[in-house]
Amino acid sequence: MKQPDELRQLPWPLATINLSPSARLRHLVTGALRTGRPLAVWREPGTVHPRLVVARTLEAAYTGLPPALDATAPAGFAFFPFRDSDHNPALFLPADVLFDVAQPTTVAVATAARSLIPALTAWLAMTPVESTAWPYSTQPAPHAATKAEYSALVRAGVAAIEAKTLVKVVSSRAARWPLAPDFDPLVAFADLCEKYPQAFVSLVSVPGVGTWLGATPEVLAEVTADGTFRTMALAGTQPLVQGQAPNTAIWRQKEIEEQALVARYIVSCFKQLRLREYDETGPRTVAAGELLHLRTDFEVNLRQVPFPNLGTDMLRLLHPTSAVGGMPKQAALDFLHRHEGYDRAYYSGFLGPVNLPVAGVSRLYVNLRCLQLRPSEAILYAGTGLTIDSDPAREWQETELKLTTAGAVLHPMVSSSV
Repeated sequence: MKQPDELRQLPWPLATINLSPSARLRHLVTGALRTGRPLAVWREPGTVHPRLVVARTLEAAYTGLPPALDATAPAGFAFFPFRDSDHNPALFLPADVLFDVAQPTTVAVATAARSLIPALTAWLAMTPVESTAWPYSTQPAPHAATKAEYSALVRAGVAAIEAKTLVKVVSSRAARWPLAPDFDPLVAFADLCEKYPQAFVSLVSVPGVGTWLGATPEVLAEVTADGTFRTMALAGTQPLVQGQAPNTAIWRQKEIEEQALVARYIVSCFKQLRLREYDETGPRTVAAGELLHLRTDFEVNLRQVPFPNLGTDMLRLLHPTSAVGGMPKQAALDFLHRHEGYDRAYYSGFLGPVNLPVAGVSRLYVNLRCLQLRPSEAILYAGTGLTIDSDPAREWQETELKLTTAGAVLHPMVSSSV
């Protein structure tokens, strides 16, 4: 499905040709929701126009971990949890229907989904209707940790580091914020796009799984059409001071050490694959919304190394990265399972487009600064990397800052977890 000639371009019917591009996006989303089909809407960093993928059925979605970054992989959208489980399955939504707001007069339909064409054509010709209900997770809402509970988790993490059972661990918590009665996920998606032009903004909705909205700054892995593999180490957090240039920020030793651990973990993954030919740039300070982070970039020219499956191999080694789990990897995951006190679901998993025919690029992002929608509330998530110097009060405040990224589009702006 990677080649453009395998897509059939449907022209937008005359009956609704005068709809604006954003209205056409809503029209397609509403149709997918009304017929119970999985969908993903996203906007790449530094771009203006969102894209939409719709899978023809939930059964058509892949489960498990496919070769997501191989050139032979199908086109679609990956949506993977922090940990795969029966109630948080790893999903890959094939691009059975693809709509690019940058090319708003046509809708692309994949060869495997040609049976959808009559129904899709009829839907596009209909008068637009109001958005229907979005699917919600059937799992109980996660526990929202109090400040005292989160402080205890931080102290337990620091104690494990002091005992040398861990080098680093990334603790996190969930918070439950009320939604306005007229909350509209597509309007919130557009607001996030406007507020965070350099973030990967996403809205993913899957029957039985739920609806997730987010704006993440972190690339997990990328393979470009010209054969370049990229990943990054992103860690350390401080508020962005109004009028301050990011490169003038001063970092504490704790954040410098935290970021260095993530960078060294990526290098260790390269070493496991016996790869030595890579470029490393950084660390440097970057802005993500109202926050600053330390970032190191890694790049491999796949045309110059004998690793045709490097993207897939690195994805399997990286996820979950030390930036969301800790080090050593399994010991940190075991600690979180015992002490964190809730199910992260798709928070700190990964998501993104794979092998889309429009660009031929696979780019997966860590699902940070995200929220899960419920009928009357949003579940927000935030975490902090702990080292031996971590202070519970500072770590709590860091999670509060991170909650405001996705929470900026919620009204009223009141957290029920504080």
